[in-house]
Amino acid sequence: MVIIKFNYLFVSIYISMPYPTNILIELIKLIRIKHWTKNLFIFLPLFFAGEITSIELFVKAFVVFVAYSFAASSVYIINDLNDAERDRVHPKKKDRPIASGKIKPLTAWITCALLMLASFAISIFITDITFVTLIILYYVVQNILYTFWFKNYAIVDVSIIAVGFILRILVGGCATGIDLSHWIIILTFLLSIFLALGKRRDDIIILQQTNNKLRKSLDGYNLIFIDISMGIAATILIIAYLMYTLSPEIIDRFGKYMYVTTFFVFIGILQYLKLTQVNKNSSSPVKLLLSNLFLQLIIIGWIGSFVFLLYFNN
Repeated sequence: MVIIKFNYLFVSIYISMPYPTNILIELIKLIRIKHWTKNLFIFLPLFFAGEITSIELFVKAFVVFVAYSFAASSVYIINDLNDAERDRVHPKKKDRPIASGKIKPLTAWITCALLMLASFAISIFITDITFVTLIILYYVVQNILYTFWFKNYAIVDVSIIAVGFILRILVGGCATGIDLSHWIIILTFLLSIFLALGKRRDDIIILQQTNNKLRKSLDGYNLIFIDISMGIAATILIIAYLMYTLSPEIIDRFGKYMYVTTFFVFIGILQYLKLTQVNKNSSSPVKLLLSNLFLQLIIIGWIGSFVFLLYFNN
C-alpha cells in the first residue's frame, strides 16, 4: 500500500509492505537521503556564476553531487554506528535504524563500504578530475576524525561542520572549472556556523529537560553563550551578504538591484531564530526546511529574486 502525504511544499511517500521492503526502507533511512539536500551547495558556484543553464556544466556538477552524497551517506553510517548507544536515549534519534535495532551493525558496515566504493569509483573514473577525488577523500577523513574525536570539543565541532560546507562549494567549483569568489566562501562559512550553533542549542535544551548529555562538547556550551553566538553569527552574515550585493564587482556584473535579495536573507534568518529560540525546534535545519512552509516560501522568494536579477535583468 502506498500512502502519499503532502508535507507543505514537499511530498513524502510512505510504503507499507512485507519484511524485505521494510528493510529497504530502513536502509534508505540509514543513508539519510533527506540530508543530501546539504550537497546542493555543490551547485552554488554554477548558480552564482550564471551558468546553471549550461547542460554540460550541470551534468558535471550532478555527477559530483552523486559521488559526494554517497560519501556523505557512508560517513553518516559510521557516525550512527559510533553513536548507537547515545542515540538510544535521545528522544528523536532513538528511532534511527541502527539505534532502534532495525538494521544490524554488519549490514550497516557493508552498506557503508559499498557507498564509499561507489563514491570513489564515480569521482575517479567518471569525473576524471583528481582534485575532486582528493576533496572527497579529505571530507571522508575529516568527518571520521570528527565522529571519533573532534565532535567532543566545543567550537571545534561547529567549525568542522562549517568546513564541510566549504568543501562542497570547492568540489562544485573544481568539477565545473568555476573560480570561487571570496564572498561565497565567507557566506557559506558564516551560514554553516549559524545553523550548527542552532543544532547545539537543541542539544542543550534536551540536556536541561532530560539530564541526558548527548555529546561531550556540551560541556563547553550553555544557552546564553549559544544565543549570543547565534546573534553574532547572524549579524555578521547579514552584513557580509549586504556587502556582497553592494560590492562593485557584483554591481558591475549583476546590476545595482541585487541588494533587494537581502530582504529575504534577513527575514529567513529571523524565522530560523524564531524556530530555534521561541519554538525551541532546531534539531535539524533540513527537517525545518522540509516542514516549515514560511521558511520554504522565504527561500523560494530569495531564489526567485536572485534568478530574476541574475539571469533576466541584464
